[in-house]
Amino acid sequence: MEGKRKSPLDAVSLRLLVIALLILLLLIPGGMISGLVRERRARSEEAKREVASSWAKAQTIGGPVLTIPFTKTWKDAEGKTQTATEYIHLLPESLRFTGEVDPQIRYRGIYKVVLYRAKLLCEGYFSLAGLADLDVPSDAIRWREVFLTLGLTDMRGINEYVELRWGGRTDLSFTSGIGEGQRTFATGINTKVPVGGAGDRYEFSFPLDLNGSGTLNFLPLGETTFVELKSTWADPSFVGAFLPKDRRITEDGFRAAWKVLGLNRNYPQRWLGEAYAHDVEASSFGVALFSPVDQYTQTTRAVKYQILFVGLTFLIFFAVEILNRRRIHPIQYLLVGLALCLFYLLLLSLSEHLGFLPAYLLAAVAIVALITFYVGGAIRDRTAVLVTAFTLSGLYGFLYVLLSNEDYALLIGSLGLFAIMAVVMYLTRKIDWYALGTTEETGPRS
Repeated sequence: MEGKRKSPLDAVSLRLLVIALLILLLLIPGGMISGLVRERRARSEEAKREVASSWAKAQTIGGPVLTIPFTKTWKDAEGKTQTATEYIHLLPESLRFTGEVDPQIRYRGIYKVVLYRAKLLCEGYFSLAGLADLDVPSDAIRWREVFLTLGLTDMRGINEYVELRWGGRTDLSFTSGIGEGQRTFATGINTKVPVGGAGDRYEFSFPLDLNGSGTLNFLPLGETTFVELKSTWADPSFVGAFLPKDRRITEDGFRAAWKVLGLNRNYPQRWLGEAYAHDVEASSFGVALFSPVDQYTQTTRAVKYQILFVGLTFLIFFAVEILNRRRIHPIQYLLVGLALCLFYLLLLSLSEHLGFLPAYLLAAVAIVALITFYVGGAIRDRTAVLVTAFTLSGLYGFLYVLLSNEDYALLIGSLGLFAIMAVVMYLTRKIDWYALGTTEETGPRS
């Protein structure tokens, strides 16, 4: 009995199934490349931490805060008089930081690390007029023990001794440590200051030469806090609880100015004890000297489009099979798919040495040339070769536009996919899928 003849449509369906399985199979090397990107990013971050540990970590500048000790007296249950030392913490009425942040580029192996040296001037004044609101007897206050504290995250970043000008005339030197009774900051420097009594106003100023890495933050401890910074770094990221009121970013650098009121934060101008330390840290703001999108972020985003590249390239080959009546072996599909995966590996390795744009251009040109050469030898059809080269070039150009426009990536990607789908549907609108394969060739033309 004569066996049932397999229909042409079944053959086409089988080929489509094989192509779909190959696309899924090629997601495995894509996942391995994504893992490699994460590993290289981790090594980069480790290199940055190593350099920062020798230079200085990210800095947060807090203060200055005026700490006023006083003797608290009370009687216990037995009627005996007990005493203990308590502290008043007073914030400045006005606080202003002005200065320049000079970026410093260092390298650990192939990894680039952005550091900075900040030269700042701090100015402001304290007023003791509000101490009466705290119900502390003036004769209990130990005026000779009053001290000023400046909070700093990493003490290793201090380049020069910090000299305080107090009351417009007195020059005092800071010493390391936050001072007894001061718990608003974990680390910092302090100095004793001469204070005459309630109702007085004390102006202060001091220069600060500070190293740091990554970010430079400030705490808005003034009743009104002003910060004005300038730098030659052209790609800043403003971070924290408050954004600049004024900013200007050009190719030559940036200028930024913040103004924060006491009403904008969740702690008062003066308090007793150790409260509000957490809220103080939560109100920090400043600038980060790094690019939020590095080569690892861009490579990771590029890998996410792998299935689009593989699928469209395989679609071209399938169209060649259908329209030119020729057979392309699954091994040939697989080799082309592996070449497409190799693009991301080339992009990652080259971008660590050349930067993202040159690496992208070299990797794209290499892969387009490789696949075009292979298709020319395997299929031997000039039209298919030109279509493959043109399509891959367009896809890599489209991908770079997506990677370069992070804010509009979804919109551009959606419109691009719609255009691709429209072209595919237009080109295949008149194909009689039931009549396919009736006169198929068994191999490439000679």
